[in-house]
Amino acid sequence: MRVSAGPLQTPEIAYDIAAATAHHDCPDIPFQSRENYLKILDNPPPAVTFERHLGYLDGEPVGLLVLEFPQLDNLDVVWAELLVLPGHRRQGVGRALLDVAAERAAAHNRKHIQASTVDRHPDGRAFAEAAGAKPGLAEIRSRLDVTALDPTLLAGLRAEAEKHAAGYTLRSWLGVPPDDLIDGVAYLEGRLNADAPSGDLTLEPEKMDAARIRDGELARQKRGRLSYQTGALLGDRLAAWTWINVDLGHPSHAWQSTTIVDPGHRGHRLGLLVKLENLDFVHGHRPALEAIDTFNAAENTYMLKVNRAMGFRAVDDWIEWQKDL
Repeated sequence: MRVSAGPLQTPEIAYDIAAATAHHDCPDIPFQSRENYLKILDNPPPAVTFERHLGYLDGEPVGLLVLEFPQLDNLDVVWAELLVLPGHRRQGVGRALLDVAAERAAAHNRKHIQASTVDRHPDGRAFAEAAGAKPGLAEIRSRLDVTALDPTLLAGLRAEAEKHAAGYTLRSWLGVPPDDLIDGVAYLEGRLNADAPSGDLTLEPEKMDAARIRDGELARQKRGRLSYQTGALLGDRLAAWTWINVDLGHPSHAWQSTTIVDPGHRGHRLGLLVKLENLDFVHGHRPALEAIDTFNAAENTYMLKVNRAMGFRAVDDWIEWQKDL
């Protein structure tokens, strides 16, 4: 049995491995189309450099390593996605790809490799522990069954939130934020790593500005994705913001992404309010929507409480790991 690793030569192979492992590890999450997956090669997120490598077993490609090197912030970190086909695990392919990750991290002067695993299968945790990685952050994936929404419950939540949010107004938009709000979105998104729990992970706030927000959204659109966003304003200042991201190839599914409230405006139920408004917004535009998934740190009790009140229910547990080099 011969194990080896090398740079990705044929992008289509990467999709085949990624899709097969996703269907095995999280079969309830719709995996993106081949077309959309491959478009990230020409339309990557801004301020990130990617590398891709394959792992081979007796000459057959059975593993995939995707490395993301931030270029503006978190310059000590490389984010890794390490995948091995289920039928070829525990045969050394993952270890060979991890060695590549360590070599490439050193070449980019990175000190930490970060990656995630889902606890519904033991393979990921066992590999991370054997590799010497440490659990950095426990997360929970929760799902909202949109087909079972209780309008009376949601209306009651909104009415109660509005009692605490006098003076604030709501605005929703598709895609790139309006010119008068995009700086506020950049400010709030840039706060995320500082405000949200990050456990023992080595993370610093991302350096966000209007150009990075705009370029990121345009790149997502070229990959077949679209954002539905809602903000709460006090006067002309953006005080809270949330967004839901959809893959246009999967009309029944969406991802709830960032929800954040500026510290000076907390205590007014703005997080709940913008999420409720944005839920109505995306549902109105996507009537075939059936499920929305989201991730929260297990210690983020406030946002978990908000999500539970809306109807999100826990699906599985994840761990963000860190291997120090």
